[in-house]
Amino acid sequence: MKLAELLRPECVKAGSSADDKALVLCEIAALAKRSQLCRNVSEEVILEALQDRETLGSTVIANGIALPHCRIKGVRDFVVGLMTVPQGVDFEAPDGQKVRLLVFIIAPQEQSNAHIRLLSLLSQTLQNSQAVGKMIAARTDKQLAHAFVHTAGQDIQTLEPVARNLVQIFVQDDSVFKNILEAVAGLDGIALSVCDTDNARNYLTRIPLYAEFAKNGTPPNCKIIIATVERQLSNEVIRRIEAVTGNLFECTGVMVTVQELAYAAGALDI
Repeated sequence: MKLAELLRPECVKAGSSADDKALVLCEIAALAKRSQLCRNVSEEVILEALQDRETLGSTVIANGIALPHCRIKGVRDFVVGLMTVPQGVDFEAPDGQKVRLLVFIIAPQEQSNAHIRLLSLLSQTLQNSQAVGKMIAARTDKQLAHAFVHTAGQDIQTLEPVARNLVQIFVQDDSVFKNILEAVAGLDGIALSVCDTDNARNYLTRIPLYAEFAKNGTPPNCKIIIATVERQLSNEVIRRIEAVTGNLFECTGVMVTVQELAYAAGALDI
């Protein structure tokens, strides 16, 4: 789907005279409510969701542009709208600039991954200062929508990514590290990185209270293999590790943790 196709023409307003952030959010909530996609939620609910998001931090991205957004249960699809404030309005921007262009998103509650990609794509698209200038200069709603559509011709990936798990393999036993690494690196589609860490005892024995324990020698450093794998392959990762270590529940010097990831994208070379 193209980013431009997510713009709802009925949710566009050029030349707002709002003079503070609170009024801007009220106008955005009213604009969003014009969309049939928001018919199951009230304007008050939209406004409250926008305000709650702003309490987490300003949605200004830079150069007088803000991306107010929220996710609401009951919204059937993404609602993207536009508003310009030619005189500028204080939106608590980190750079101190007043905001003159606002692109807002009202998203379905359950589509967090697509929401992240949409925010990212909008942020990249709005780096085109010439196009942003044309949007701010638009005198009518139709001109503003046209300027946005002309700029936002990129595709947005709507397919949900493959479900993945984060696997962390903590290895203190150097004698098995190489074999474990080789065993899991052979899986298709795995992304791997390795970190060297000190064990907690190395730090504790530098504190006078625990100095006596330094007499017991320095424990081996720990290497951590961090991997993301398709969720269905997690058991295969454990099987390959146990082929090297034996039953992990009876193992000392190796520990494995597996966590479900809410979002994972990109790839790493091994």
